[in-house]
Amino acid sequence: MADKASAGSTVEIVRGEVSSDIVPSPVAYALLAPPGFRQMKDLPLVLNLHGGGGNRERLVEQAPMWGKLWHEGTIVPAIVVMPSVTERGFYMNFRDGSERWEDFITGPLIAYLQKTYPASANPKKIFLMGASMGGMGSLRMAFRHPERFGAVAALEPGIEPILSWDEMKPKHRFWRGDALMHQAYGDPIDKAFWADNNPASIVTRDAERIRASGLQVYIDAGDEDQFWLYEGAEFLHRVLWDYKVKHEYHLVRGGDHVGPSLGPRHIEAITFLFRSLQPWQETPRMKMVDRMLDPLKARIEGKDHYNE
Repeated sequence: MADKASAGSTVEIVRGEVSSDIVPSPVAYALLAPPGFRQMKDLPLVLNLHGGGGNRERLVEQAPMWGKLWHEGTIVPAIVVMPSVTERGFYMNFRDGSERWEDFITGPLIAYLQKTYPASANPKKIFLMGASMGGMGSLRMAFRHPERFGAVAALEPGIEPILSWDEMKPKHRFWRGDALMHQAYGDPIDKAFWADNNPASIVTRDAERIRASGLQVYIDAGDEDQFWLYEGAEFLHRVLWDYKVKHEYHLVRGGDHVGPSLGPRHIEAITFLFRSLQPWQETPRMKMVDRMLDPLKARIEGKDHYNE
């Protein structure tokens, strides 16, 4: 159950808990929404996943940013929720079954939020986003369940630039010890299980399904990330490109894993999510240019990258 909401001029903050028998419970969460949101209907639901070592208070810290976006009309009213999960649990179903965070978030948590608050049941209005570990989890869940989400935005996701465990190098996981990896992937590491949970590997396996779902994908990384996560982000960008999964990719010049670049980067990611509800509109000038180009394209034997 939720505690008493605190109201501000541009945002309401709610703290609550959800119980489940598939993860350590109760699971604490924080919720942000515009004032009076309980009287609204069919609001987009943003599952905002914290990074490693974080908790729901990271969302509370973002309240001024979300409130400003709503106050200025940059995005439509929505419900934003951040659950507190195992601090370095990767948002995974652990190999030994002891914790099933992916099942919890995609199942009981969403169902609870839709029952308790005016959160939309329309998959196109359910978004995933997160930074670092949260970016990793967001990508995994979105790629594994693409029909259940409209868009995903991953900032500096904690992913490796590889497709198999045998390619893992110390530089790819120097901040993750053996005990942490064994907790998630088994001891010894179950290599097939690791690949099954690696976002890039999921794309190679299920690209057609992801494309068909219409899932909108956003990836961000700073080129001075102290964990070198720009390598994993760039690799995933290339995999998505090779498998013709349309996406938006930002390599932020001078951006680190923490620091002043994160605020503007979060705003860009959030804007992308909500833009998926109102895509760019075709103009008469665009149609005119298309008509001029169509005869030229017809003379070319090959087609373009996304439409072979």
